[in-house]
Amino acid sequence: MDSISVNWEALDSLVIDFAKSENVIEDSVSSPSSPSSSSYHSRLLIRQIRRLVEVGDVDAAIDLLRAHASFVLDDHRLLFRLQKQKFIELLRRGTEEDRDSALKCLRTALAPCALDAYPEAYEEFKHVLLAFIYDKDDHTSPVANEWSERRRFDIAGLLSSVLRAHLHAYDPVFSMTLRYLISIHKGFCFRQGILSPISDLTERLLLEERDPPATPQESLYEAPPFDEVDIQALAHAVELTRQGAIDSLRFAKGDLFQAFQNEICRMRLDVSMLDELVHEYCVYRGIVDSGLTSPSGNCSLDVESGASKNSNSETSINNARMNSSPEINVDMVSMHGTETEERYPSETTSNHEDCSTSGKNHTENSRVSQRSRIHGIGERSKRKRWRGRHENLDSIPDILSGSSKQDLSTTTLTLSTSASKEHQGFEKDTHPTVDARDDKFEIVLGMKELASRGMAAEVVEEINAMDPNFFSRNPILLFQLKQVEFLKLVRSGNHSSALKVACSHLGPMATSDPALLKPLKETLLALLKPNEDALCEGLPLLTLATSLQVAIGRRFGIEEPQLMKIMRTSLYTHSEWFKLQMCKDRFEGLLKIDSLKEVAMPLLTDASSKLNSDTCTHGSSQVTACSSSRMQEDGSSPSQVSSRDIACDENAILKVMEFLALPRADAIHLLAQYDGNAETVIQQIFG
Repeated sequence: MDSISVNWEALDSLVIDFAKSENVIEDSVSSPSSPSSSSYHSRLLIRQIRRLVEVGDVDAAIDLLRAHASFVLDDHRLLFRLQKQKFIELLRRGTEEDRDSALKCLRTALAPCALDAYPEAYEEFKHVLLAFIYDKDDHTSPVANEWSERRRFDIAGLLSSVLRAHLHAYDPVFSMTLRYLISIHKGFCFRQGILSPISDLTERLLLEERDPPATPQESLYEAPPFDEVDIQALAHAVELTRQGAIDSLRFAKGDLFQAFQNEICRMRLDVSMLDELVHEYCVYRGIVDSGLTSPSGNCSLDVESGASKNSNSETSINNARMNSSPEINVDMVSMHGTETEERYPSETTSNHEDCSTSGKNHTENSRVSQRSRIHGIGERSKRKRWRGRHENLDSIPDILSGSSKQDLSTTTLTLSTSASKEHQGFEKDTHPTVDARDDKFEIVLGMKELASRGMAAEVVEEINAMDPNFFSRNPILLFQLKQVEFLKLVRSGNHSSALKVACSHLGPMATSDPALLKPLKETLLALLKPNEDALCEGLPLLTLATSLQVAIGRRFGIEEPQLMKIMRTSLYTHSEWFKLQMCKDRFEGLLKIDSLKEVAMPLLTDASSKLNSDTCTHGSSQVTACSSSRMQEDGSSPSQVSSRDIACDENAILKVMEFLALPRADAIHLLAQYDGNAETVIQQIFG
C-alpha cells in the first residue's frame, strides 16, 4: 500500500486551506468578512450549540438558535424535541424551583408544540409525563430512555446536521476528504479480509458514531423521483440504505453533491487528534514554524549515531516556497558557473568553540550549516505561526448564562504550539534536545528546498558532506538528481558538461543497474531537443524533493508524518476499491482526490507506458464493459479485449444492484454471465 505516489503539493494546499479555515494558524490575509471567515463563525456557532445541548443547557442553546438561526425553531419537529429535552433537564436538577420550571415548560411550551409537531408527538408527550414519578436512576423504568444522557448527544447531533445544511457551514474540504478516504479504507479492508497497516490511527481518528441525519419536511415527500444512478452513488459512497439515500436527496432538494456533503459531515472525527496530525505535517513540510529555537553555542550533528549536539547558528535552508514551480528556473541555470564562489563566504569561520568529539564530522557538518544558511536566509520568517484551536466565545453575542459560559470555556479546544512527542516522530533520538531537533528539521527542509529549485549538484554535494554513504543506500535518488543536473545543463546549452555528468555518473549507474538503462536513453534524448524544449514537460522536481526529504529525514531519525502514511495508504485503497467497482468515483473531484493522485511522472518511468485508470460516466445511457475476468487497465476498447466482454447498460447494472442488493462489481459479473440481460439474471437467482 506504500507504492502509490501522492501529490504532496496538492495535499499541502488542502492542509493550508484547512488550517486557515479552522483558524489554527495565524493568517493576516483573511478578513473577518471573507467567506471562509463566515463559514468558520457558522461552524463555531454549531459547535457551541452542540456543546450546550450535550451539557444539558437547552435554554442557552435555544437562545443561541433564536438569535442566529431562528428557522430551526420554526420546525416544530425540532422544537418539540428541544422542549422535551429541556423538560427532562429541569427535572434532572432536582430542586423545587426547577420542578416548578419544568411544570411551566410543560404547560406553556411542550404541550402546545406536541399538538402539531408530528403525528406521534402527542403520544410521546403523554409518555414523558412519567418522568414525574420515575427517578432518573431507575434504569428499568418505562422512561429510562428519556432520562438517558445519550438523548442529549442525539439531539445535539441532529441540530448540527440541520444547521450545517441550512447555513452551508460544511467542514473544510480536507476534513471531508479524510473522512471519506478512511471510510472507504475501512470498508475495503473489511470486505477484502486484510489487515489495515494504519488501523491504530484510523480507529482513533474516525469515530464509529455519526450524527443523526437531517430529515426532509413532509412537503418534500412529493418531490419527483431521483435518478437511480444518483441514489446508488450516494448510498454506496456513504454507506446508506437506498431509502436513506432517497431521504438525503429529498432534504437536499435533489442536489447530489449537497446531499453527499451533508452525509459525509455526519461522520465524527476526533478533532484534537486531527489538529495534532495537521500540525505535525505542517512542521515537517515547512508550512508553519516548529516553534523551536536554537540557543547559542557551536555543535555538529552526528548523523551516524543520531546523538544531539549544539550549534552556534540557525542551520540550513528554510523551505517557504510551498507554491514554487516544478520547472527549473532560468536564473538558477545561469548561476551554475559562479555559485561556488558566492555560496561559502563564511566557510573559514573559526571553529574554536567546537564541542564535537569528531573534528572531521564537525567540519563537514559545519560547512553544510554555513552553506545552507546562505541559501535559506530570511525564508523561515515567511512561515506561518501555529496558534492552535482557540474557539473564542466572544465571537458569539453574550447571551449565555454565567454557568453555561464557564462550562463551555472548559471544553474549548486549545492545542499546544508543539505537538506531542509521539506525533513528532523523534523517538529514534537517543537524547533529543530542542536545538538539535530544530537543526535537523532545518537541514532536511533546506535539502528539500534546493531540490525543488532544481539545484541538484548542490544537493548532492551537501548530502555527501553530511553523509558520504547516503547515496550508496539510495542510488535511485542519486540517479534522479543527476538526471536533473544533466537536463539543467542541456537547457543552459552547456552540452559538454552535461555529457560529463552522463559519462561520470548516469552511465556507470545504468551499467550496475540494468533497470536504469531505459531512463538513461530517454534522458539523453534531451540533447536532440532545442534548449528551450529540453525540460518542456517539466521535471517532477517537487515530487523528487519530497522523496529526498523523507529519505534524509529518516537518516536523521525523523520519521515522515503520520498524516502522510494515512494519505498514501487510503489513496491506494480508494483506487483499488473503484477498480473493483469498475467505475469512476463521482465525488473525487469535489474532494480533490483526483488532484491528490495527479503526480508528475517519476524521472525513472516512461511516460508513454502510463496506464489509464478505469473510468465510466454515470449517465443513464452509460455502457460498461463487463468481463468475466476484470476490466482492462490499458485503455483499450471492450471489443479489442475479448469476445467474452459484454456491453452492459447502466440501467441493467442498477436494476441488478437494486433487486438483488448486490455491490456494483458483483452485479456486473453476473450480467457478464447472462449476456448483459438484467431480467435473465433476476429470474435465474429467484428461480
